[in-house]
Amino acid sequence: MEPLRVGLVGYGGAGRGIHARLLRETGHRVVAAVTRARGDDVRADWPDARVVPDVAALLDDADALDLVVVASPTGDHVAHTRAALEADVPVLVDKPLATTTADATALVELAERRAGRLTVFQNRRWDPEQLTVRALLEAGALGRVHRFERRWERYRPEPAHRWKEQDTAAGGLLLDLGAHLVDSAVQLFGPVRRVHAELRALTTPAVDDVFLAVEHAPGPDGLAVVSHLQAGGLVGAPGPRTRVLGERGAYLVTSFEGEPTPFAVLDDTQDAGRAAGEPPHEGWLVRGAERTPVPRAPGGHADVYRAVERWLRGQGPVPVDPWDAVRTARVLDAAVRSAADGVPVVLDPA
Repeated sequence: MEPLRVGLVGYGGAGRGIHARLLRETGHRVVAAVTRARGDDVRADWPDARVVPDVAALLDDADALDLVVVASPTGDHVAHTRAALEADVPVLVDKPLATTTADATALVELAERRAGRLTVFQNRRWDPEQLTVRALLEAGALGRVHRFERRWERYRPEPAHRWKEQDTAAGGLLLDLGAHLVDSAVQLFGPVRRVHAELRALTTPAVDDVFLAVEHAPGPDGLAVVSHLQAGGLVGAPGPRTRVLGERGAYLVTSFEGEPTPFAVLDDTQDAGRAAGEPPHEGWLVRGAERTPVPRAPGGHADVYRAVERWLRGQGPVPVDPWDAVRTARVLDAAVRSAADGVPVVLDPA
């Protein structure tokens, strides 16, 4: 089949560093890119691509596009996504879909009027740890789960200069990493009925210290999983990346994407003893003093674009239901209210 013809909005850390890389890996083409300062980078990477200054110019030739990827700053997502939908071009928008539930809902409703041409880049659903957790849960390896913990913690005592961590309107780490954390928890354990949040700005103008206690709706057995979700940039001793607690044991991931933690020595020991050709492990199944490495589930971020291609060709479902992004926005909005008022916020999980 012919590769997808993609218009990419933004060519910075997300546009070039993530989306362009994954598009190349999956055999698709960036045929046009919106950027004012990085035209030389576009031409170096995609010599035949048009470089245009704004989304209006990109959509002047909408018939030449199979997909628009919105990788612009968070505050621009709504305007850029709306413009592409109104031009009848399918859209993949980087998370978060919008900065508020109301704006996210309006975009999804517009997409439904435009034949459902919208999905959201929740690529962390395709992280090896998330895929491995799902496989363990489906196999019943942990029994009934009662708590899920995930941390995205780093030690950056000097203020970060990334716009996401400087722009208060973009929500700081709450909307940046928090959107991934909430989406992961909801994908695993279902709708949310209560949110308690602690949010602080320690080294940057925007929120850079996040703690969410999220109670999910009870399962068929009446047990409600509680998720503790944390993100921070001033964490000298990052905790275990993921811990899932169940009646038959726990699943533990010590570190993430090379970020050092005091617990990574567990993985170093296992990696040093792995036989040639033996697949890598992804975390541990732990029962007290008993610790067993868990085989890594297959998959990765490039699978997002493989799923997008099947969706656009009518061969598969939408990769991420955009209503999932609305549900995530509701939780994040509730987190802001909870932190401001100092009390939990109750949501209707339906």
